[in-house]
Amino acid sequence: MDFDLANQQCLACSSDDEPLPPEVYLDYLKQLDTGKWNVIEYHHLNGVYTFPDFKSALSFSNSVGLLAEEEWHHPDIHLSWGKVEIDVWTHKINGLHKTDFVFAAKVDRMYAELSAN
Repeated sequence: MDFDLANQQCLACSSDDEPLPPEVYLDYLKQLDTGKWNVIEYHHLNGVYTFPDFKSALSFSNSVGLLAEEEWHHPDIHLSWGKVEIDVWTHKINGLHKTDFVFAAKVDRMYAELSAN
């Protein structure tokens, strides 16, 4: 998987920015793990990651939380047994921004590195 988006920084947008239209964000979506991420109602990204147990899912959730603090981009993280679901969008514009895809790509890379070990 290509991690070009994951190598970029999450940059704050201004309230003057508009949410990305589908013709723009679909190119970014192709760079994510399409088995994990979907765009919901043209508004936010939803990613689902599975794990063999609760402890692994919790550890991943904590890692996503640390990444969110580092990047100043804070998703909704839903933890359950063997599953972590992540919703991400840019609250300031109430929609999708390139930064959301950058964050999702960083989460994909983290999951890939975790799965490789």
